Amino acid sequence: MHPLLNIGIRAARRAGDIIIRNINRLDSIKVSTKGRNDFVSEVDRQAEADIIETIRRSYPEHAFLAEERGSEGSSEFVWIIDPLDGTTNYLHGFPVFAVSIAVAYRDRLEHAVVYDPMRQELFTASRGVGAQLDGRRIRVSGQRNLDSALIGTGFPFRGKETWLDTYMPMLKAVIASTAGVRRPGAASLDLASVAAGRLDGFWELGLQPWDMAAGSLLIQEAGGIVTSLSGADDYLRCGQILTGNARIHDALSALLSPLLPTEPA
Repeated sequence: MHPLLNIGIRAARRAGDIIIRNINRLDSIKVSTKGRNDFVSEVDRQAEADIIETIRRSYPEHAFLAEERGSEGSSEFVWIIDPLDGTTNYLHGFPVFAVSIAVAYRDRLEHAVVYDPMRQELFTASRGVGAQLDGRRIRVSGQRNLDSALIGTGFPFRGKETWLDTYMPMLKAVIASTAGVRRPGAASLDLASVAAGRLDGFWELGLQPWDMAAGSLLIQEAGGIVTSLSGADDYLRCGQILTGNARIHDALSALLSPLLPTEPA
């Protein structure tokens, strides 16, 4: 195992322990609002601080892009961190949330960890080595037909007024064209589910890099395709993601890309 990935796993497990230790005191956790329907808790901040501290002990010169603390440092190595993906779920006791950590070198994703502390499932990937779940190799599904596919999504909660009018016709089209649509509420776990073949595809609008970085590398290393909805490789920058195996990705793209606005939202 690559040393960077090993440190990422250690940091994710430590953060998961913090999250689980606090799950029985949800009624007393301090919560603040970053925006409409966008919350941050003291658990998010504690987990993020612990992740960064764990990484810095081994790599003090590396930089960070973290959900709560933003961008810190300057380096060819950047750790992209979501300490608690699915905060709203967590605060309601809905057991779908994760720790997401990725490492980029010269703007290319190289290593990824998504850790589900409730199930204690550990998804990992390194570029060129493949993706694993608890040490076992995983692959995207072999589903060939969109009408038999189970597709994941996320409702656009950031900038709802901007994205919702674009999203709703997409949701209607996918519901009408597939076997089902699921919205668990933690993008990193949704993407990990695509990598493991539990979902056949996924799309979402209005995401941030820390929502997608680790999960997107998992999918690529599991044999899947990851693009923006327009088919470009700029999903981390534009915040739109579309993914699945090659056939499902292309079918979703044909269905959804005509519904994108001509001007960026």
